[in-house]
Amino acid sequence: MNEKVRLGYACVNMTLTNRPKKLGGRVTTSRGARKATWQGGSDNPKDWDLSILGERALLNANDLMTYLQWNIEHDITLFRLGSELFPWHDHYELHELPQFEEIAAKLMECGNYARANGMRITTHPGPFHVLGSPTSEALIQKTIIGLERHSELFDLMGFEPSFENKINIHVAGAYGDHKGTAKRWIKNWHRLSDNCKARLVLENDDKPSMWSTRMLYNYFHKEIGIPITFDYHHHTFHPDELTEYEALDLASSTWPKGIRQCTHYSESRRREKHNKLLQLCENNNIDFEDLGNEELWPTFAPLKKKWMKIKEQAHSDYIIDEIRTYDKELDIVVEAKAKELAIFKYRDIYVYNKNKKGVLI
Repeated sequence: MNEKVRLGYACVNMTLTNRPKKLGGRVTTSRGARKATWQGGSDNPKDWDLSILGERALLNANDLMTYLQWNIEHDITLFRLGSELFPWHDHYELHELPQFEEIAAKLMECGNYARANGMRITTHPGPFHVLGSPTSEALIQKTIIGLERHSELFDLMGFEPSFENKINIHVAGAYGDHKGTAKRWIKNWHRLSDNCKARLVLENDDKPSMWSTRMLYNYFHKEIGIPITFDYHHHTFHPDELTEYEALDLASSTWPKGIRQCTHYSESRRREKHNKLLQLCENNNIDFEDLGNEELWPTFAPLKKKWMKIKEQAHSDYIIDEIRTYDKELDIVVEAKAKELAIFKYRDIYVYNKNKKGVLI
Protein backbone atom coordinates (compact mmCIF):
# COMPACT_ATOMS: atom_id res chain seq x y z
CA MET A 1 0.00 0.00 0.00
CA ASN A 2 1.36 3.43 -0.90
CA GLU A 3 0.14 6.98 -1.42
CA LYS A 4 -0.51 6.23 -5.07
CA VAL A 5 -3.29 3.84 -4.10
CA ARG A 6 -6.76 4.78 -2.86
CA LEU A 7 -9.21 2.32 -1.34
CA GLY A 8 -12.96 2.82 -1.55
CA TYR A 9 -16.06 0.78 -0.81
CA ALA A 10 -19.34 0.03 -2.52
CA CYS A 11 -22.78 1.52 -1.94
CA VAL A 12 -23.56 0.74 1.70
CA ASN A 13 -21.86 2.19 4.76
CA MET A 14 -22.26 -0.35 7.56
CA THR A 15 -21.57 2.21 10.28
CA LEU A 16 -24.22 4.65 9.06
CA THR A 17 -26.75 2.02 8.02
CA ASN A 18 -26.68 0.57 11.53
CA ARG A 19 -26.47 3.90 13.35
CA PRO A 20 -28.72 3.86 16.45
CA LYS A 21 -31.64 6.25 16.76
CA LYS A 22 -30.01 8.16 19.61
CA LEU A 23 -27.21 9.13 17.20
CA GLY A 24 -29.54 10.11 14.36
CA GLY A 25 -30.73 6.76 13.06
CA ARG A 26 -30.19 4.86 9.83
CA VAL A 27 -28.59 6.56 6.83
CA THR A 28 -29.12 5.07 3.36
CA THR A 29 -29.23 6.07 -0.31
CA SER A 30 -31.40 3.13 -1.36
CA ARG A 31 -34.90 3.81 -0.07
CA GLY A 32 -37.47 2.34 -2.40
CA ALA A 33 -41.18 1.61 -2.59
CA ARG A 34 -43.29 -1.38 -3.51
CA LYS A 35 -44.53 -1.11 -7.07
CA ALA A 36 -48.17 -1.39 -6.00
CA THR A 37 -47.68 1.56 -3.63
CA TRP A 38 -46.99 4.12 -6.35
CA GLN A 39 -48.57 2.42 -9.37
CA GLY A 40 -51.81 1.68 -7.57
CA GLY A 41 -52.29 -1.43 -9.66
CA SER A 42 -52.59 0.58 -12.86
CA ASP A 43 -50.49 0.24 -16.01
CA ASN A 44 -51.42 3.79 -17.04
CA PRO A 45 -48.65 6.25 -16.09
CA LYS A 46 -51.30 8.95 -15.60
CA ASP A 47 -52.53 7.04 -12.56
CA TRP A 48 -49.12 6.67 -10.92
CA ASP A 49 -48.21 8.64 -7.81
CA LEU A 50 -44.64 9.66 -8.60
CA SER A 51 -44.56 11.90 -5.54
CA ILE A 52 -43.97 8.76 -3.45
CA LEU A 53 -40.84 7.96 -5.46
CA GLY A 54 -39.80 11.60 -5.39
CA GLU A 55 -39.99 11.64 -1.60
CA ARG A 56 -37.74 8.59 -1.41
CA ALA A 57 -35.27 10.03 -3.92
CA LEU A 58 -35.00 13.31 -2.02
CA LEU A 59 -34.32 11.47 1.23
CA ASN A 60 -31.71 9.37 -0.57
CA ALA A 61 -30.04 12.47 -1.99
CA ASN A 62 -29.93 14.11 1.45
CA ASP A 63 -28.35 10.99 2.94
CA LEU A 64 -25.82 10.85 0.10
CA MET A 65 -24.38 14.09 1.45
CA THR A 66 -24.07 12.46 4.88
CA TYR A 67 -22.23 9.54 3.27
CA LEU A 68 -19.81 11.84 1.45
CA GLN A 69 -19.08 13.90 4.54
CA TRP A 70 -18.50 10.76 6.59
CA ASN A 71 -16.13 9.44 3.93
CA ILE A 72 -14.04 12.59 3.96
CA GLU A 73 -13.92 12.57 7.76
CA HIS A 74 -12.49 9.05 7.55
CA ASP A 75 -10.06 9.73 4.69
CA ILE A 76 -12.00 7.78 2.05
CA THR A 77 -12.02 9.57 -1.31
CA LEU A 78 -13.30 6.75 -3.52
CA PHE A 79 -16.95 5.72 -3.30
CA ARG A 80 -19.30 3.64 -5.42
CA LEU A 81 -22.81 5.06 -5.43
CA GLY A 82 -25.63 2.50 -5.54
CA SER A 83 -28.21 2.33 -8.31
CA GLU A 84 -31.30 2.91 -6.14
CA LEU A 85 -31.10 6.64 -5.45
CA PHE A 86 -33.95 7.14 -7.91
CA PRO A 87 -36.20 4.12 -7.21
CA TRP A 88 -37.78 2.47 -10.27
CA HIS A 89 -35.89 4.98 -12.43
CA ASP A 90 -36.56 3.14 -15.69
CA HIS A 91 -40.32 3.73 -15.42
CA TYR A 92 -40.34 7.53 -15.79
CA GLU A 93 -38.29 10.56 -16.76
CA LEU A 94 -36.44 11.96 -13.77
CA HIS A 95 -37.79 15.46 -14.33
CA GLU A 96 -41.33 14.09 -13.96
CA LEU A 97 -40.84 13.66 -10.21
CA PRO A 98 -42.69 16.48 -8.37
CA GLN A 99 -39.64 17.02 -6.12
CA PHE A 100 -37.18 17.05 -9.03
CA GLU A 101 -35.88 20.60 -8.49
CA GLU A 102 -35.13 19.92 -4.81
CA ILE A 103 -33.46 16.62 -5.68
CA ALA A 104 -31.39 18.21 -8.45
CA ALA A 105 -30.22 20.99 -6.11
CA LYS A 106 -29.15 18.51 -3.45
CA LEU A 107 -27.33 16.33 -5.98
CA MET A 108 -25.46 19.34 -7.32
CA GLU A 109 -24.50 20.17 -3.74
CA CYS A 110 -23.20 16.60 -3.34
CA GLY A 111 -21.23 16.88 -6.57
CA ASN A 112 -19.71 20.20 -5.53
CA TYR A 113 -18.70 18.72 -2.18
CA ALA A 114 -17.10 15.68 -3.86
CA ARG A 115 -15.13 17.87 -6.28
CA ALA A 116 -14.01 20.24 -3.54
CA ASN A 117 -12.66 17.31 -1.54
CA GLY A 118 -11.09 15.29 -4.36
CA MET A 119 -13.55 12.43 -4.09
CA ARG A 120 -14.12 10.08 -7.02
CA ILE A 121 -17.65 8.68 -7.31
CA THR A 122 -18.44 5.70 -9.53
CA THR A 123 -21.40 3.38 -9.99
CA HIS A 124 -21.99 -0.25 -11.00
CA PRO A 125 -25.41 -1.02 -12.55
CA GLY A 126 -26.62 -4.59 -11.98
CA PRO A 127 -26.19 -7.71 -14.14
CA PHE A 128 -29.56 -7.26 -15.84
CA HIS A 129 -28.04 -4.55 -18.05
CA VAL A 130 -27.46 -6.58 -21.21
CA LEU A 131 -26.55 -4.79 -24.43
CA GLY A 132 -25.60 -7.98 -26.25
CA SER A 133 -28.83 -9.97 -25.96
CA PRO A 134 -29.38 -12.08 -29.09
CA THR A 135 -33.15 -12.36 -28.65
CA SER A 136 -34.68 -9.53 -26.61
CA GLU A 137 -34.97 -6.01 -27.97
CA ALA A 138 -37.06 -5.20 -24.88
CA LEU A 139 -34.15 -6.15 -22.62
CA ILE A 140 -31.75 -4.05 -24.70
CA GLN A 141 -34.10 -1.06 -24.56
CA LYS A 142 -34.50 -1.46 -20.81
CA THR A 143 -30.72 -1.63 -20.50
CA ILE A 144 -30.25 1.57 -22.49
CA ILE A 145 -32.77 3.40 -20.30
CA GLY A 146 -31.09 2.12 -17.13
CA LEU A 147 -27.60 3.15 -18.24
CA GLU A 148 -28.83 6.58 -19.32
CA ARG A 149 -30.42 7.12 -15.91
CA HIS A 150 -27.07 6.43 -14.23
CA SER A 151 -25.44 8.91 -16.59
CA GLU A 152 -28.15 11.50 -15.88
CA LEU A 153 -27.44 11.13 -12.16
CA PHE A 154 -23.82 12.15 -12.76
CA ASP A 155 -25.03 15.01 -14.97
CA LEU A 156 -27.21 16.24 -12.10
CA MET A 157 -24.19 16.12 -9.80
CA GLY A 158 -22.33 18.40 -12.21
CA PHE A 159 -19.74 15.87 -13.35
CA GLU A 160 -18.43 16.31 -16.87
CA PRO A 161 -18.78 13.11 -18.96
CA SER A 162 -15.61 11.19 -18.20
CA PHE A 163 -14.38 7.77 -17.14
CA GLU A 164 -13.41 9.46 -13.87
CA ASN A 165 -17.02 8.86 -12.86
CA LYS A 166 -17.29 5.46 -14.46
CA ILE A 167 -20.46 3.50 -15.04
CA ASN A 168 -19.16 -0.05 -14.67
CA ILE A 169 -20.95 -3.06 -16.15
CA HIS A 170 -20.27 -6.59 -17.36
CA VAL A 171 -20.86 -7.63 -20.94
CA ALA A 172 -23.10 -10.37 -19.48
CA GLY A 173 -23.43 -13.70 -21.31
CA ALA A 174 -21.43 -14.68 -24.36
CA TYR A 175 -24.21 -17.00 -25.57
CA GLY A 176 -21.62 -19.42 -26.91
CA ASP A 177 -20.46 -16.87 -29.48
CA HIS A 178 -18.02 -14.24 -28.19
CA LYS A 179 -17.44 -12.63 -31.57
CA GLY A 180 -21.13 -12.34 -32.45
CA THR A 181 -22.07 -11.10 -28.98
CA ALA A 182 -19.35 -8.46 -29.09
CA LYS A 183 -20.65 -7.17 -32.43
CA ARG A 184 -24.21 -6.93 -31.08
CA TRP A 185 -23.00 -5.26 -27.89
CA ILE A 186 -21.01 -2.63 -29.77
CA LYS A 187 -23.90 -2.01 -32.17
CA ASN A 188 -26.18 -1.26 -29.22
CA TRP A 189 -23.45 0.75 -27.45
CA HIS A 190 -23.67 3.16 -30.38
CA ARG A 191 -27.31 3.77 -29.42
CA LEU A 192 -26.27 5.34 -26.11
CA SER A 193 -25.89 9.09 -25.65
CA ASP A 194 -22.41 10.56 -25.96
CA ASN A 195 -22.44 11.39 -22.24
CA CYS A 196 -23.23 7.80 -21.31
CA LYS A 197 -20.63 6.34 -23.69
CA ALA A 198 -18.02 8.68 -22.22
CA ARG A 199 -18.59 7.06 -18.79
CA LEU A 200 -19.24 3.40 -19.58
CA VAL A 201 -16.53 0.83 -18.81
CA LEU A 202 -16.39 -2.98 -18.84
CA GLU A 203 -15.28 -5.48 -16.18
CA ASN A 204 -13.81 -8.97 -16.55
CA ASP A 205 -15.83 -12.02 -15.41
CA ASP A 206 -15.26 -14.93 -13.04
CA LYS A 207 -16.40 -17.74 -15.35
CA PRO A 208 -14.30 -19.32 -18.14
CA SER A 209 -17.29 -19.25 -20.48
CA MET A 210 -17.58 -15.48 -20.24
CA TRP A 211 -15.22 -12.52 -20.65
CA SER A 212 -11.59 -12.32 -19.54
CA THR A 213 -9.52 -9.15 -19.46
CA ARG A 214 -7.79 -10.27 -22.67
CA MET A 215 -11.14 -10.82 -24.40
CA LEU A 216 -12.45 -7.42 -23.34
CA TYR A 217 -9.29 -5.85 -24.74
CA ASN A 218 -9.44 -7.68 -28.06
CA TYR A 219 -13.18 -7.60 -28.70
CA PHE A 220 -14.12 -4.20 -27.23
CA HIS A 221 -11.26 -1.87 -26.38
CA LYS A 222 -9.58 -2.31 -29.77
CA GLU A 223 -12.89 -1.53 -31.47
CA ILE A 224 -14.33 1.37 -29.46
CA GLY A 225 -11.63 2.37 -26.95
CA ILE A 226 -13.67 1.43 -23.90
CA PRO A 227 -11.65 1.12 -20.64
CA ILE A 228 -11.46 -2.12 -18.66
CA THR A 229 -11.98 -2.36 -14.92
CA PHE A 230 -9.68 -5.14 -13.74
CA ASP A 231 -11.23 -7.32 -11.04
CA TYR A 232 -8.53 -9.20 -9.13
CA HIS A 233 -10.87 -11.86 -7.73
CA HIS A 234 -12.59 -12.56 -11.04
CA HIS A 235 -9.25 -12.93 -12.78
CA THR A 236 -8.33 -15.92 -10.61
CA PHE A 237 -11.21 -17.87 -12.16
CA HIS A 238 -10.69 -16.75 -15.77
CA PRO A 239 -7.04 -15.72 -16.28
CA ASP A 240 -7.01 -16.60 -19.98
CA GLU A 241 -3.27 -17.43 -19.80
CA LEU A 242 -2.37 -14.03 -18.33
CA THR A 243 -0.71 -13.54 -14.96
CA GLU A 244 -2.34 -11.15 -12.54
CA TYR A 245 0.23 -8.49 -13.36
CA GLU A 246 -0.14 -8.99 -17.11
CA ALA A 247 -3.93 -8.66 -16.93
CA LEU A 248 -3.76 -5.64 -14.62
CA ASP A 249 -1.21 -4.00 -16.92
CA LEU A 250 -3.28 -4.74 -20.02
CA ALA A 251 -6.32 -3.17 -18.38
CA SER A 252 -4.14 -0.23 -17.30
CA SER A 253 -3.29 0.51 -20.94
CA THR A 254 -7.01 1.08 -21.71
CA TRP A 255 -7.47 4.05 -19.35
CA PRO A 256 -7.00 7.49 -20.91
CA LYS A 257 -4.19 9.75 -19.76
CA GLY A 258 -5.26 11.78 -16.75
CA ILE A 259 -7.81 9.21 -15.52
CA ARG A 260 -6.55 6.91 -12.80
CA GLN A 261 -7.05 3.20 -13.45
CA CYS A 262 -9.90 1.83 -11.34
CA THR A 263 -9.95 -1.79 -10.17
CA HIS A 264 -12.05 -4.05 -7.96
CA TYR A 265 -10.69 -6.21 -5.18
CA SER A 266 -12.19 -8.98 -3.07
CA GLU A 267 -11.24 -12.41 -1.84
CA SER A 268 -12.91 -15.79 -1.52
CA ARG A 269 -15.49 -16.11 1.23
CA ARG A 270 -14.93 -19.86 1.16
CA ARG A 271 -11.23 -19.35 1.92
CA GLU A 272 -12.03 -16.82 4.66
CA LYS A 273 -14.42 -19.22 6.41
CA HIS A 274 -11.95 -22.07 5.92
CA ASN A 275 -9.31 -20.10 7.81
CA LYS A 276 -11.77 -19.55 10.65
CA LEU A 277 -12.57 -23.26 10.80
CA LEU A 278 -8.87 -24.08 10.92
CA GLN A 279 -8.47 -21.69 13.82
CA LEU A 280 -11.45 -23.28 15.57
CA CYS A 281 -9.85 -26.70 15.13
CA GLU A 282 -6.54 -25.46 16.50
CA ASN A 283 -8.22 -23.85 19.51
CA ASN A 284 -10.11 -27.04 20.32
CA ASN A 285 -7.44 -29.58 19.33
CA ILE A 286 -9.59 -31.02 16.51
CA ASP A 287 -8.38 -32.63 13.30
CA PHE A 288 -9.99 -30.68 10.44
CA GLU A 289 -10.89 -33.92 8.66
CA ASP A 290 -12.89 -34.98 11.73
CA LEU A 291 -14.75 -31.68 12.03
CA GLY A 292 -17.65 -32.85 9.88
CA ASN A 293 -18.29 -35.93 12.02
CA GLU A 294 -21.59 -35.22 13.79
CA GLU A 295 -21.06 -38.00 16.29
CA LEU A 296 -17.70 -36.63 17.42
CA TRP A 297 -18.50 -32.92 17.07
CA PRO A 298 -22.29 -32.36 16.99
CA THR A 299 -21.90 -28.61 17.62
CA PHE A 300 -19.13 -27.91 15.09
CA ALA A 301 -20.09 -30.34 12.29
CA PRO A 302 -22.83 -28.09 10.84
CA LEU A 303 -20.26 -25.30 10.49
CA LYS A 304 -18.16 -27.42 8.15
CA LYS A 305 -21.19 -28.47 6.13
CA LYS A 306 -22.20 -24.85 5.74
CA TRP A 307 -18.66 -23.97 4.65
CA MET A 308 -18.66 -26.69 1.99
CA LYS A 309 -21.66 -25.05 0.31
CA ILE A 310 -19.92 -21.68 -0.13
CA LYS A 311 -18.84 -20.96 -3.71
CA GLU A 312 -15.23 -19.95 -4.31
CA GLN A 313 -16.45 -16.87 -6.21
CA ALA A 314 -18.41 -15.52 -3.22
CA HIS A 315 -16.93 -12.36 -1.71
CA SER A 316 -15.32 -12.45 1.73
CA ASP A 317 -16.31 -10.18 4.60
CA TYR A 318 -12.77 -8.85 5.07
CA ILE A 319 -9.42 -8.86 3.26
CA ILE A 320 -6.73 -11.30 4.32
CA ASP A 321 -3.89 -10.56 1.91
CA GLU A 322 -2.05 -7.38 1.07
CA ILE A 323 -3.28 -6.12 -2.29
CA ARG A 324 -0.66 -6.43 -5.02
CA THR A 325 -0.49 -3.04 -6.73
CA TYR A 326 2.83 -3.51 -8.61
CA ASP A 327 3.74 0.11 -7.86
CA LYS A 328 0.91 1.40 -10.07
CA GLU A 329 -1.34 4.35 -9.38
CA LEU A 330 -4.67 2.69 -8.64
CA ASP A 331 -8.13 3.35 -7.34
CA ILE A 332 -9.35 0.11 -5.76
CA VAL A 333 -13.01 -0.44 -4.92
CA VAL A 334 -13.00 -3.03 -2.14
CA GLU A 335 -15.95 -5.37 -2.67
CA ALA A 336 -15.71 -7.10 0.71
CA LYS A 337 -19.04 -7.60 2.46
CA ALA A 338 -17.97 -5.57 5.50
CA LYS A 339 -17.67 -2.46 3.30
CA GLU A 340 -15.84 0.42 5.03
CA LEU A 341 -15.09 -1.82 8.03
CA ALA A 342 -12.97 -4.00 5.73
CA ILE A 343 -10.98 -0.92 4.71
CA PHE A 344 -10.41 0.03 8.35
CA LYS A 345 -9.17 -3.45 9.18
CA TYR A 346 -6.92 -3.50 6.10
CA ARG A 347 -5.42 -0.14 7.08
CA ASP A 348 -4.76 -1.39 10.59
CA ILE A 349 -2.86 -4.40 9.29
CA TYR A 350 -1.10 -3.16 6.17
CA VAL A 351 -0.81 0.61 6.55
CA TYR A 352 -0.71 1.88 10.13
CA ASN A 353 1.26 -1.10 11.48
CA LYS A 354 4.08 -0.82 8.97
CA ASN A 355 7.33 0.90 9.70
CA LYS A 356 9.04 3.23 7.24
CA LYS A 357 10.60 0.30 5.38
CA GLY A 358 7.16 -1.17 4.72
CA VAL A 359 7.62 -4.13 7.04
CA LEU A 360 4.76 -5.31 9.22
CA ILE A 361 5.44 -4.62 12.91
